[in-house]
Amino acid sequence: MLKNKIILSCVFLALCNITFAQEGFIYGPKGKRNPFIPLITQDGRLMKLDKEEAKGDLIIEGIIYDKYGRSFAIVNGSVAGVGDAVGGYQVLRVEENRVIFIKEGQVVEVDLKKEGE
Repeated sequence: MLKNKIILSCVFLALCNITFAQEGFIYGPKGKRNPFIPLITQDGRLMKLDKEEAKGDLIIEGIIYDKYGRSFAIVNGSVAGVGDAVGGYQVLRVEENRVIFIKEGQVVEVDLKKEGE
């Protein structure tokens, strides 16, 4: 009886060590959320997951930057912070001179245009 348990334990452990990884694997979201992107922002807010249709280009009209993390941007006429949705994109990070968005696992960086550009 003990011999059978030892054999079964060895077989189980051997099966657990089998890997099924593929070389060169690329994640394709197929319209779903990328599971490798966090659901909670650094300041503890829950990221919004609702998908709204794209409303055109993302235009950064201004940035209110706070080095402690409570930064906001004026995007397409709306004030948005980390986790907010704008034009089908979600704000991932607000930096001094640019805003980083994500949509369907694709990261998009939009620079703040200087006057006259």
